[in-house]
Amino acid sequence: MRSTTVLTIALGATALAPVFGVLALVLRDPNRANVNRTLATIGRGYVDPNRRPSFGVRVGGPLARRLGRLGTALTVGGAVARLQRLLDRAGNPPSWPVERVVAAKGIGLVAGLCGGVLFGLMLGGTGSVLLATVIGAVVGFFGPDLAIYNAGAKRQEELRRSLPDVLDTLTICVEAGQGFDAALAQVARNGKGPMAGEAARVLQEMRIGKSRSEALRAMSARTTVGELRGFAASVVHASDLGVPVAQVLREQSREMRMRRRQRAEELAQKVPVKILFPTLFCLFPALFVVVLGPGVINIIHTFAGH
Repeated sequence: MRSTTVLTIALGATALAPVFGVLALVLRDPNRANVNRTLATIGRGYVDPNRRPSFGVRVGGPLARRLGRLGTALTVGGAVARLQRLLDRAGNPPSWPVERVVAAKGIGLVAGLCGGVLFGLMLGGTGSVLLATVIGAVVGFFGPDLAIYNAGAKRQEELRRSLPDVLDTLTICVEAGQGFDAALAQVARNGKGPMAGEAARVLQEMRIGKSRSEALRAMSARTTVGELRGFAASVVHASDLGVPVAQVLREQSREMRMRRRQRAEELAQKVPVKILFPTLFCLFPALFVVVLGPGVINIIHTFAGH
């Protein structure tokens, strides 16, 4: 009896196998098939293993790696930490991690040495060669630091300018009934500029296990903008003391708008001082030539006639 039952089940499964196969082909999801083909392509790789790399890749790659090790050897641990802080202020560009920046310092050092030697030979003289070599080496080695510092300063200025609008958005969202985290998500999703990136990073750090206070303190450590640091400290204190966040955001938004107006007035008051020297050295000489020139010429002709 048992063998008859097993035989019946086996025959039924064999008969139904073609039916299930046809259904699988008919009901196959085309999107899933496209995803599977893409994954298979990635698994095979995009580079042909039989293709020989070019001469520049074969020569330049090892040379760049050796020069990168030179930059790593010349950069101490404290300098690496300082570079990481500068990269944090610049937004941590994905294509320039701190290891690549350190390697670029070594490449810049050798390039600066070669450029300095060539420039010194063009000027002529041993002293010129030595001076140009030293200046080229210094500029090449610290050039990446200056570039990152410049990018960080521009980004911090953009943060300062966009902060009042972001605070207004947070205040409106929280007063409308959303939580602070949901308001930050609105800023990260609909905002533009570096402030939206900072909000997205705070949310990501909270998702991986950090508390709100820790994520906001980390954001405060990544910036040099005093207003943003004050905002983060106020939200942290409100969370620790149980103060309503909406009230804190409303006060912060009012203060940011007042500071923005004061900063605009300060810049407007600096304009006369900044325009004074171009006026004195560029406009007044030409004006004096036009106004006093004919009179001076007449005086010269008068005295020449006598």
